Amino acid sequence: MIPSQAALGLGASRSWSNSELPGGFAQAIQHNTVTDAAPEWQVAAEPAEHPLGYAIAQLHGIYVIAQNAEGLVIVDMHAAHERIVYEKMKAQLEAGSVARQQLLVPLTFDVSETDAQWVEDLAEQLHKSGLVIERLGRCSVSVREVPVLLADADLQQMVTDLLAELAEFGTAEGLNRHGLDLLGNIACRGSVRANRRLTVPEMNALLRDMETTENAGLCNHGRPTYVQRSLDELDRLFLRGQ
Repeated sequence: MIPSQAALGLGASRSWSNSELPGGFAQAIQHNTVTDAAPEWQVAAEPAEHPLGYAIAQLHGIYVIAQNAEGLVIVDMHAAHERIVYEKMKAQLEAGSVARQQLLVPLTFDVSETDAQWVEDLAEQLHKSGLVIERLGRCSVSVREVPVLLADADLQQMVTDLLAELAEFGTAEGLNRHGLDLLGNIACRGSVRANRRLTVPEMNALLRDMETTENAGLCNHGRPTYVQRSLDELDRLFLRGQ
């Protein structure tokens, strides 16, 4: 018998409102339910419709555990969400521009003088990638608009991490020489982080988004977003039938 949600320690999970969900989750969730949830934790009758199956639990705030018709699916939720956000932002950019959301109150904070210079030097490229951020003084910046898909991210942490990564290239010339994909890095830094507790509906929404996302099997850095283990593999692992 498969353990219940409460037995897996998921019963106390916070129910996020649609406005709070990371980009890519909200559309698939209505009032904390999913229309395609498998009854009593059973695999869908038509596995071809949902090849990644249905979520069972979250492991250590990092992995989503799901079952499908073939067996076990393990998803790295950050890597998967990163790919989903990147592909959606890329499609928006190809259609004209990345959809942005203006902050009601600009987010202003101090950074190093080097980081402030990065903001000034790359303002146009950042704007093109959906992030409107300005240098205010020698060591301060102000975030005014962000990609809609990342509006619920920890914006200060996202910008701080992005600037730290840019600093590794030394100069704007070095950045251009290495061909850094700013859009991909913004998607990475703003995607759902490890240790973020997700509800079962949120996990299923992530799986559904993965199934309709191009290149969903790999994150922007080339790492796998999920692995599949068949029932035969699991049987061999536990020496069943021997």
